[in-house]
Amino acid sequence: MSVRAEEQASMVDGGVGELVLMWGGFPLLGAGLGAALTVVSGWLADLPWVPFQGWFGLLSGLPERQALAGGTALPALAGLLVAYVGTRERLTVTVDRTAVRLHRDGHGRDIARASVACVFVDGKRLVLLDSDGAELAREKSDLSRERLRAAFGAQGWPWQEADPHRDAYRRWVEGLPGLPAGADALLRARKRALGKDRHDDAADLRRELARLGVVVRDEEKRQYWRVVALPLRSEETGDGR
Repeated sequence: MSVRAEEQASMVDGGVGELVLMWGGFPLLGAGLGAALTVVSGWLADLPWVPFQGWFGLLSGLPERQALAGGTALPALAGLLVAYVGTRERLTVTVDRTAVRLHRDGHGRDIARASVACVFVDGKRLVLLDSDGAELAREKSDLSRERLRAAFGAQGWPWQEADPHRDAYRRWVEGLPGLPAGADALLRARKRALGKDRHDDAADLRRELARLGVVVRDEEKRQYWRVVALPLRSEETGDGR
């Protein structure tokens, strides 16, 4: 990962090494695994519990050279697909004295420094809060906490080592009092979405909860919530998975 200064801004991304790993490592790993499975394809085709038996049976019936070419090409292509998806999902954070730009999948959004009261990392998510404790952003990434701290600190942003509101969260249990009207139904729907790994639906439901003034954080697939003094303003809350 890298931190770079560009025209007095600090940028944090995965660096060239991450791209080399994804575009070189994943296809090579796929090809190597495919070659190994091709060698034992005849044996695998005879095991009733092994998936893709038809594919292994086809490979075992081909000449060795053709079998090896086919057995390595498809897993290598799968590795390229994983690299492509991973590249699009990379988060780039560019911080200066007045704003931060969060860029992912060809889209970027800016959050003004004046609206941010604190910045911290919660697990694998970069979180920005306003002065009411509402989330301005919650972005999933594998970026280094230390490099993010250095980038925001160099630009004078209010970095925190942990969520200052962590003790305010309560575990969600259906029917628990204290939630705004409608929030319980949204949390119930979001629980179903998380259980089925429907991350886009979970993100939409997080935004709906934010409009009610409810901030949600997840531990595994358990939901924890707290209520902010005022509803979120116009900024949206990241991927919200």
